[in-house]
Amino acid sequence: MLAILFEFVFWVMLAAFVGGLWSGWSGALFLAFCVATFNFGLSAWRSQRLERWLRSTGLDHPLKWSGVWLEIGHRIQRLLKQREKATAELEQRLRDFLQAIQASPNGVILLDSEGRIEWCNGTASAHLGLDIHRDHLQHIVHLVRDPVFSKYYAQDRHHEEVTIDGRAATLSRNIKLSVHLHAYGEGRQLLLTRDITTLAQADAMRRDFVANVSHEIRTPLTVMSGFIETLQAIPLEDSERQRYLQMMSVQAERMQSLVADLLTLSQLEGGLPPRQHNTIDLPEFMAHIQSDAMALSAVLSGQEGDERTPVHDFTFSEVPAWAFSGARSELISAVSNLVSNAVRYTPAGGKIELSWLRDADQVTFAVTDTGPGIAAEHLPRLSERFYRVDRSRSRGTGGTGLGLAIAKHVAQRHGGELRIDSQVGKGSRFSLVFPASRLVETENASPEMPVISRE
Repeated sequence: MLAILFEFVFWVMLAAFVGGLWSGWSGALFLAFCVATFNFGLSAWRSQRLERWLRSTGLDHPLKWSGVWLEIGHRIQRLLKQREKATAELEQRLRDFLQAIQASPNGVILLDSEGRIEWCNGTASAHLGLDIHRDHLQHIVHLVRDPVFSKYYAQDRHHEEVTIDGRAATLSRNIKLSVHLHAYGEGRQLLLTRDITTLAQADAMRRDFVANVSHEIRTPLTVMSGFIETLQAIPLEDSERQRYLQMMSVQAERMQSLVADLLTLSQLEGGLPPRQHNTIDLPEFMAHIQSDAMALSAVLSGQEGDERTPVHDFTFSEVPAWAFSGARSELISAVSNLVSNAVRYTPAGGKIELSWLRDADQVTFAVTDTGPGIAAEHLPRLSERFYRVDRSRSRGTGGTGLGLAIAKHVAQRHGGELRIDSQVGKGSRFSLVFPASRLVETENASPEMPVISRE
């Protein structure tokens, strides 16, 4: 500006000087007025040109001016570029911030001072069934109609979070959300939502587990306490005393089996995966399983002495001379539980088949029986701990309710899975399916292993 003013004064004084030499004071004033008018006009034209350039020309457009106006243009360009860069950085930070909130597993809702929705991320939309375009500036209480939330929102303080039902909850899956209000800014509020369904289910499973264990142990303890009181208070004959002691022994064995299964399940859930180089000889392994199965069938027959014979029709498929890579104790536990269930739940005279089958990708141990079968609605939950289709009948068979849970964990630790197929009135098929890489060929191996039927 000083340069422009200096230039204006210089030309006016020069014009006044020339005009004074030409025709005195009148000429000086006239010529100075003309030069001043011309400079004002030129400055106005240049100002309009600068304004048009600022409105319509890009910042990278080269300037064809000269002098002080070129310097002004360059400085304006630098300032605008700096401001444009700063604005772009702020916009990018805002986009990154919004993307981070969108990627958050927790729901985020911004509420104005009136409790109306200004913005929410996708997680909050899924949790509460919101649509930011449809529900923009709608009051949150009008959209989240849970009585617990309405009461919570009406409070003056929100130091603690509350639990409400999620919008996507169904009869088969009860979704639980934790919501927490935080004040910020001038009367605004931040509503955070968190899916705690898994935590709620884990807590419910823990409570059920403790209740089931307590119930399973309390029953034999009650029986034993009753027998002990009877033995202490009433004089009994030797035969009666032996009968009571035998019943107490049965209940003690039941508790021991329960504790053993609980310890096994705990080790499976928290232990390291089985080592690959440990191998199990399948023919020898299955010989042990077959002997135990027939012995259990004979015990359940009710016969006494050494004359016990199995009451089931067993079919043991030929086991090729292959070795299985895995933990022997875990595999014995899983297979024994499947076989034991088949023996216990199949009526006398029923058929039970044990087989190892293989295809290109997997190897399967299967137990097929002709028992009563299981209704389809129970199949997804059979491998849950202590889950029983018929509690009274299950206790009569002597099971602990943990066998299938153990079998499932063993299969998973060996890279496989437990599969259950059953039809009411026709029987059941329980299969442990492992990757084919678990098989290790031995020197006496047969060329091929039985192929799984796809029928």
